[in-house]
Amino acid sequence: MSAFFAASDAGVKLWDDTGLWTGAATRRLYRLRSLWRCLAACLVAALLALALPLALAVAIGAAYPVVFLVQLAAPQAAAGLLAGYREWLGALLSTDLLSSIVPRFATAALFAGALSVLLARALAMARRVPRRRARGALLGAALGAPIDASRAVEWATGGFWEYIRGATTIAQPQRRDLGRRFAELVSENLGQPGYRELLLLAHDVDAKRDLVCALLSEPHRAAFMESDEGGRADRARELVDLAGTEREHVLDALAGALVVPMVCEPHRVRFAPDGPWRGETHRLCDRPGAATRLFEEIALAGATQVIVVSAVRGSDGPHALTAVRPGLRARAGELVASAEAAALEEATSATAHRFWGIHRIAPTHNPLGPFDLGGGYDDRSDRPFGVRELIGRGYEDAYRQFIEPVVGASGEAMRTATVVSDPAEDLPLRT
Repeated sequence: MSAFFAASDAGVKLWDDTGLWTGAATRRLYRLRSLWRCLAACLVAALLALALPLALAVAIGAAYPVVFLVQLAAPQAAAGLLAGYREWLGALLSTDLLSSIVPRFATAALFAGALSVLLARALAMARRVPRRRARGALLGAALGAPIDASRAVEWATGGFWEYIRGATTIAQPQRRDLGRRFAELVSENLGQPGYRELLLLAHDVDAKRDLVCALLSEPHRAAFMESDEGGRADRARELVDLAGTEREHVLDALAGALVVPMVCEPHRVRFAPDGPWRGETHRLCDRPGAATRLFEEIALAGATQVIVVSAVRGSDGPHALTAVRPGLRARAGELVASAEAAALEEATSATAHRFWGIHRIAPTHNPLGPFDLGGGYDDRSDRPFGVRELIGRGYEDAYRQFIEPVVGASGEAMRTATVVSDPAEDLPLRT
């Protein structure tokens, strides 16, 4: 998403004081879907109803020593207390409560959960979105993936629309129209300060291959689209030209990159009838291990140096373990961060010969996982750690790991180098 905003000179919308990353809306991203939260509430209510007799027995047993001590200390004064205790004991353990109210309450909770599943299935069938024919049990089709990624897509597109509309009150257009506006804005301003070329990578679950979405300028655009890297004759099925007739898929590519595999529902995209996929609807998601493929595509696009900015990095050695965090989002975040760190190491070593230099900017210590958008807790320093502080650390890491050792050192070398007449013999910016 950072590349999406940076390509349109909207990077400041992410990290300034009122930016998207520091806003309150980030706490609601990648939450459990409403259906899963409803089912969890119904299940907890049913379990509490079934556990009510045991809870009453424990409460009665805990109150008896108090009543007994009061009776020993003041027998006459404890007579009324003992009578009340017996009345409460008879009422709480009555057959009317345990044999009618408890089963009814538990059944009602389970019925509400089943009704919510049917309602969710009916709404999914009536929703006008590109969908595929599905086979299987009703429960699996209705439940779907547990975590909702649609809020993240709406949050990203809404933030971009607020940036480009300025102070006007124009309603946000449909996703495809907004994608066309983004592609036209970037294509018309490539070469101007602040505007950059864009390359997004998403995984096509149905095609079992990566989908490379590129918005490039000439002459790199033609060379990139016509290349046959690796001898793949069907490379056209993997490329989406965002600067051409397929520009309406800009936000589809962004949505696919924001979908975490397995725990989020894939994003569905319908291709054009005259395209390589003949109007089919495919499912897109992210692939955490796609760094090597991304570096290869960057080399084909004409890049000679790569600056990799990442929030994750491999462990430097022992004594770096942290407590295991329970929960679906925490476990999924650990797996995603670990896969991305390993993929970056692999991509750096596998594609180093294709670039003059690969420069990495990554924090030496980041206690936040991919889903800790509301902040977290740093076990090493024993204190809370927020996203705003992580952004500030990013500025420091960029200066310490790239600007000072690479840009500054290269500038010193260029001043002391011999002036040559042929620009091709000039000193390249590398370490």
